[in-house]
Amino acid sequence: MTVPERPTRILVVDDEEQIRRALKSILGTRGYVLDVATTGDEALTMAIDNPPDLVVLDLGLPDRSGIDVCRELRAWLAAPILILSVRSSEADKITALDEGADDYLTKPFSAGELLARIRALLRRAAALTAPPPVVTAGELVIDIARRRVTLSDAEVALTPTEFDILAFLARNANCVVTQKMILEHVWGPEWAEDAQTLRVHVSNLRKKIEPAPATARYIITEPGVGFRLSVPEADAS
Repeated sequence: MTVPERPTRILVVDDEEQIRRALKSILGTRGYVLDVATTGDEALTMAIDNPPDLVVLDLGLPDRSGIDVCRELRAWLAAPILILSVRSSEADKITALDEGADDYLTKPFSAGELLARIRALLRRAAALTAPPPVVTAGELVIDIARRRVTLSDAEVALTPTEFDILAFLARNANCVVTQKMILEHVWGPEWAEDAQTLRVHVSNLRKKIEPAPATARYIITEPGVGFRLSVPEADAS
């Protein structure tokens, strides 16, 4: 196999030394550039600093669930995610795929099948990588990958739910997002009709990011529909 002109970068996330060694041998000798992480937090940091073309992710990590890592990566990363796990139940596979994984391969695995799946995923990827999105609306800066929000260069302390709401609005900047869409994305389908819960969280969010909460500058209410994050055209371009 010839090495491509632009080596494909693969992020391997696995805490088992033998698996890491095997993947280095299988993938490294085929011209792939590997970044190797042993924990979920390390993987997320590596992905932000050097966005991979593909992720090979184990589900059993020492610090957090691989499903959580998959979900956080999929919030901003367009690259394919291949789950490589000893867990073989249908429920585990369905959960991983529902949370953003593109394929699932169980351990033990053959080198040939692993390479074939990686080639197939890379072929199907319309865009191999996407830079971690940072949405700017005036003095408000939302770093989705790092889950960090600043206002006038000062960091804003948000709860995880508040950040998830704001990030969802930011990924749909200047578009009206219905209350139901936000509720389903942040809380799940069973919360789709709980508009009061959403209004409370949006109110708290506004108190933290709006210069004058009574007069919305960033989070605009669209009566009877939902909300919209207002981003000036110059910042959105």
